[in-house]
Amino acid sequence: MRYFIELSYKGTAYNGWQKQNNSLGVQQVLEEAMSKILRKPLELTGSSRTDTGVHAEQQFAHFDFDEIQDTEKLVYNINGMIPRDVAVQRIFSVPEDTNSRFAATHRRYQYRISKIKNPFLMNQVYVLRADLDLEKMNQAAALLLQYFDFESFSKIHTSVNNFRCSISQAEWSVEDDLLIFSIQSNRFLRGMVRALVGTLLEVGKGKRTVADFEEVIKSRDRKKAGAQAPAEGLFLVEVGYPAELIPTS
Repeated sequence: MRYFIELSYKGTAYNGWQKQNNSLGVQQVLEEAMSKILRKPLELTGSSRTDTGVHAEQQFAHFDFDEIQDTEKLVYNINGMIPRDVAVQRIFSVPEDTNSRFAATHRRYQYRISKIKNPFLMNQVYVLRADLDLEKMNQAAALLLQYFDFESFSKIHTSVNNFRCSISQAEWSVEDDLLIFSIQSNRFLRGMVRALVGTLLEVGKGKRTVADFEEVIKSRDRKKAGAQAPAEGLFLVEVGYPAELIPTS
């Protein structure tokens, strides 16, 4: 049978979601715990890959296993074994051919910035004291909905068939003491959100105009965009699926 697992994690201690040979990924932590509990090796396939230090308020993965009689008990046992900075919310069955990556309809990220140092938000926000022109940043962000090729904001030497993304939301807002950039798309390229944020911040600081930002998009040249914003401010906040796939409770 095929199952989805829904989870969240603070990414500070991990080299991203993906398991790797020489560093610790969230995927490895979960696979090792679940294999011990279920007494059988298994492999997770994640809905999204997050980079080193990036957080996830909602992440999904799928795995194949024999019928699990009590998924709530399994969730309880997994949470008792994995570190406190990773948490499993639920496990549920899905049709056999459902892939957590390809079945997703959208992903939504937030990038969070604070003007003040807050020890309770350490490694969860980017502390930036600069004065920013929020109106100009939103004018530039709105341009993203008009384009589909975002090669300018992708890491180079990445193995993808194309650089096309359909962005349906891109906006800056102020919530309590945080400046938040929210962006939603059907897919994201490697390093895309952090590169976008870094370039939009240059618009906010007056180092680029809105027209300059549009030219960066059109150039399809990563060297024309700004530096990546630090990882600690980035959160994967939502992975969307067709309603019939996800149980309501």
